[in-house]
Amino acid sequence: MANVKTRLNVSPVPPDEIFALNGAYAVDTFPHKVSLGVGVYRTDDGKPWPLPVVQKAEKLLVADNDLMRHEYTAIEGDVPFLGIARDLMFGFEGKQSEEEAKARIATVQTVAGTGANHLGALFLAHHMKPRSVWLSNPSWANHQTIWELAGVPRKTYPYYRAATRSFDFEGMMHTLENDAEEGDAVLLHACAHNPTGLDPNKEQWMAIADLCERKNLFPFFDSAYQGFASGSVEEDAWAVRYFFNHKPDMEMCVAQSFSKNFGLYGQRVGAFHYVTNRSSTSIRDIVVNNLCHLIRGEFSMGPRVGCSIVKKVLTNEELTADWHQDLQVMSSRIKTMRQALYNELVRLQTPGTWEHIIQQNGMFSYTGLSPKQVYALKDKYHIYLLKSGRASISGLSEKNVAYVAQAIDDVIRTEA
Repeated sequence: MANVKTRLNVSPVPPDEIFALNGAYAVDTFPHKVSLGVGVYRTDDGKPWPLPVVQKAEKLLVADNDLMRHEYTAIEGDVPFLGIARDLMFGFEGKQSEEEAKARIATVQTVAGTGANHLGALFLAHHMKPRSVWLSNPSWANHQTIWELAGVPRKTYPYYRAATRSFDFEGMMHTLENDAEEGDAVLLHACAHNPTGLDPNKEQWMAIADLCERKNLFPFFDSAYQGFASGSVEEDAWAVRYFFNHKPDMEMCVAQSFSKNFGLYGQRVGAFHYVTNRSSTSIRDIVVNNLCHLIRGEFSMGPRVGCSIVKKVLTNEELTADWHQDLQVMSSRIKTMRQALYNELVRLQTPGTWEHIIQQNGMFSYTGLSPKQVYALKDKYHIYLLKSGRASISGLSEKNVAYVAQAIDDVIRTEA
């Protein structure tokens, strides 16, 4: 059997930049190293922060001693969780037509937000067959991989104006207006755009919704930061809810993650929502049926523990109030660190303009640093961020923000 050749036709693929960067940081022994790469919340001491409300919920779940806690759920997921996730995303309270609105939404549980994006891409590839999916330039790198694996051609619309470090609304609208075709999918970040931290304002969201309706484009929302970005679940869901409530004749979908807003990164809690138009609610159960067909062939059903934590919190008024407070703690610290970095760069009179750091939203800042400057930060100062210049603001603290600002100042002046 010597010299038998493999039947595989495989070539190396580039390593994931974020995980490779995190691995390099982990083995760095420099005492003042700083991680601004991976998108996870950290305390001012640089430690993980299991949310206090999550720890309360875990204790209650242990006390419940539910004999079913390790059993299989339904293929579509934990059924009570599905309604909770849907209601959090779409916010029906006080709506006279609540039941009619809910009848438009097909919901299944997924393996976090990544799984929701993947399942949605696969479902559309099978059943809607868009000619193209339009991704923002730049976008979360995994969006490219997800849609590539789904077999849908990717195109990009302008999003970031480098000269002013601002949202390129005009470029986005011009490209989609002139180049997107009927039936194309458009990937939209519901809030706290990754990687730029730049979001459309409400008037711009309205215009984007009008364009999607007029050109018959399919909006695909990725909602990874609801409540985490601003501290308000309502504010961070505004765009999704506007499309849903004001464009009832337009179909859309939402990939929902609970990783950031509950700190359940490793528990992989998510949901996928397909929204029918108001005239096609009869197909909702058929949509769920077809989503379940894909789920059954891939992972059979969503994980149970994480969604049980979310259920426990969001079905208890006291715990829900505690959760909202935890969201305020996280979002407030991010905003404080943005301001602190900006203040230090201004104090140092660092060349360039830095207002974008405090104008951006959410976990990430698109700093405007060049790849050469990013490499210099790592090699000389042991500060780790993506080569695009995207920095995870949660890696900043009162202890290291002056060090980081001084390092940025140095690499910019050195290059100049």
